[in-house]
Amino acid sequence: MDVTSGGESSVWISSFSVYTVTTILVTLVVLAVVKRYNFMQRCNKVLGSPTEIPLFGGGSMIFVPPEEIMNLLLLLHVVFGRLSPSGIIRAWIGPLPMFFATTAEAVEAVLSSNKIITKSREYDFLHPWLNTGLLTSTGSKWQTRRKLLTPAFHFKILEDFVHVFNEQSLILVNKLNQAVAKDKDLNIFPFVTLCTLDIICETAMGRNVEAQSKTDSAYVQAVYNMSQLIQHRQVRFYLWLDWMFKLSSHWPEQRKTLGILHGFTNKVIQERKAEHQQRSSDIAEPSKDVTEDAVFSKRRLAFLDLLIEVSQGGTVLSDSDIREEVDTFMFEGHDTTSAAITWSIFLIGSHPEVQEMVNEELDRVFGDSDRPATMADLSELKYLECCVKEALRLYPSVPIISRTCVEDTVIGGDEIPAGTSVSICSYYLHRDPKYFPDPELYQPKRFLAEHAERRHPYSYVPFSAGPRNCIGQRFALMEEKAVLSAILRNFHVQSLDKREEIILLAELILRPRDGIRVRLEPKKKQ
Repeated sequence: MDVTSGGESSVWISSFSVYTVTTILVTLVVLAVVKRYNFMQRCNKVLGSPTEIPLFGGGSMIFVPPEEIMNLLLLLHVVFGRLSPSGIIRAWIGPLPMFFATTAEAVEAVLSSNKIITKSREYDFLHPWLNTGLLTSTGSKWQTRRKLLTPAFHFKILEDFVHVFNEQSLILVNKLNQAVAKDKDLNIFPFVTLCTLDIICETAMGRNVEAQSKTDSAYVQAVYNMSQLIQHRQVRFYLWLDWMFKLSSHWPEQRKTLGILHGFTNKVIQERKAEHQQRSSDIAEPSKDVTEDAVFSKRRLAFLDLLIEVSQGGTVLSDSDIREEVDTFMFEGHDTTSAAITWSIFLIGSHPEVQEMVNEELDRVFGDSDRPATMADLSELKYLECCVKEALRLYPSVPIISRTCVEDTVIGGDEIPAGTSVSICSYYLHRDPKYFPDPELYQPKRFLAEHAERRHPYSYVPFSAGPRNCIGQRFALMEEKAVLSAILRNFHVQSLDKREEIILLAELILRPRDGIRVRLEPKKKQ
């Protein structure tokens, strides 16, 4: 018997196994490399910045500081935007391709599509706070929620919020008077931000957190902290991966902050539900068919009231569903409006002739009265609305809108591969001289009806457009006019900063890095 034959057989089998495994691994690597190469070749067919690192993408945009993002995007749009016949250009952010729609025609192809409605990966960082509410959901869930929530923003519902705008604007004016008594020069941004936070808390949840009076509120601080955490992660490529983020010091801070945010919202939901049950205890069970008439049958004290009403005891919306929509409204309706109001103050305060026309309109509507604004008054402030819209043209609250293509998509002859994102940088779209001559000039008259109706409908998209346009844009414009009219009825504003000196941060919203300095001169009451 040959005792060595078994050993030789084992060695042979072992060698064969190693060879097989190695061959499989090498084949998989080669296939992965070929797949990656082919993917990059497809992406690079679209005009854009060159690939800096073979099979990886680009390294220069990974660690761009927040204050340089707008300059980099400007360079991208200037160099390639005018050369692209399709209106689509491309850049590499590390290994990820990013496509931009740069013309109104290309933007229309993206935003008007019923297929390109899924938000891009950048919105995933909002999920821990907002889960998949109206802003971040997609598909049938988004369509159902959109239909369900649309009545909440009807004219008759919004009219009930005017008293909140007035009350909080009065507090803001008093706070500004106190500050001006010490120093007429101040940074207006934090004052406006606290005011809009008070407004959104009361209109969304029916709770006054007194942000303007109690700046040490745990909830108020949590809103700020969560926004900063999201912004911090958004601009740092190495924190995009969940496991990397969870290894960072920001992870325990986020968990603590979410505990405060969700705990507060959950508590308010339970309190409001108890109040509803108490009020309806002696009333017959409402119809399960929710109509606009049913919505208007009782005055809605807050956005939360509508959600509780349509939840039908949890059969349509659970408590967690209600919370994600309330949290979404809190997020969307806070920083965006504070930015729009602040930029409007800055631009009006930089143009005395515009401020004079605003004052003439305010005098025409309010006279010398100190009475609060009504819905009819706000509707009469046509020129002030033009001022806000022109401010949103130059400084859109949300400077970049992004969508994910769930399937291969052709726009203007250029193919965008499935799984990649296409973005609209409204900051540059709004500066297209084809639709806005002398685009850097602040000219509110651009938005008088006779001028606006002649422009391409997708050349101006501060509230997005198409099926996923902002559901709360009418609410936002009402709030912005109410707060601005209160400030300008009480103060003459002089902006102390020059536009070219302001450093922009393109984060969740477009904000001035160092705030906005203004000089406020109280108006003498006759």
